Amino acid sequence: MNDWPSMDVEHDHETLALLHLVSQMLGKIRVAHAPWVNHGWHVTLRPNASGLATLPTAASGGRTFTLALDLCSHGIALRVSNGASDLIPFAGKSVAQLQSELIALLDLHGLPSSFNGRPNEIVDAIAFDEDTAPRHYDPRSARRLHDTLQLVVPIFERFRAGFTGKASPVHFFWGSFDLAVTRFSGRSAPPHPGGVPGLPDRITREAYDRQLSSAGFWASGVTPAEPFFYSYAYPEPDGYRKRSLSASGWSQEWQEFTLPYEQVRTAADPQAILMRFLHETYDAAADLASWDREMLEREPVAP
Repeated sequence: MNDWPSMDVEHDHETLALLHLVSQMLGKIRVAHAPWVNHGWHVTLRPNASGLATLPTAASGGRTFTLALDLCSHGIALRVSNGASDLIPFAGKSVAQLQSELIALLDLHGLPSSFNGRPNEIVDAIAFDEDTAPRHYDPRSARRLHDTLQLVVPIFERFRAGFTGKASPVHFFWGSFDLAVTRFSGRSAPPHPGGVPGLPDRITREAYDRQLSSAGFWASGVTPAEPFFYSYAYPEPDGYRKRSLSASGWSQEWQEFTLPYEQVRTAADPQAILMRFLHETYDAAADLASWDREMLEREPVAP
């Protein structure tokens, strides 16, 4: 029996759009109150058993706290190192209400609550506190995202385990609302052109300051689209987009290799087709850019 849930833009878009915007609030708390780590890896969300959570953030009194998109309890979950916890339900709230309740909750617990109030990486975005339109939240859509991540994360982790060079954790970027894992060759890269909506060019250029091959899963978010897996290289080596792959192709729309989620979900062996996509797209980047693969790769060590 195939356990991969069905996901589609018609049923899931409104819920994913809300989760996308709320995830940005949680990430922005880390931007404002945690030391900056290269590539911004400290501000990404990390998959856990109930959803997507921030790394611990320091607070007064020797405490730390985490915030999470809890896709099982369906709210913003707060956990504090002194044992305190709380939950702000998603249902029936506008983005502005959720921002206001998040700030009030953090203030109640004496935790850092200030952050930049405008979304990143979204064209024509309006400030969170001005987004007062009613929002629809469907727990079934959130659960489908949760169940999908629980299946995809172990595959991404095994792929990452086959690389001994610099590599990102398997983490979730709230700017674009996607799960990602990135491998680096160790060589410097030309300055990125920047121009990402709402994102300072200095941050984009730091994120892409080394030659890389990145893969991920995008379930959509504020931008409506059918979910897909993706892979790209920066800088793009000659011949990269013309590389022939067995289970995917180059997308002119997204300017990267894409593999539809539905194609994976309905495959006889979803794990095999996804792993093949990850390896084939990485092979294309590493071969065409002449990475030192013997030095950078290994067989994943069994648990």
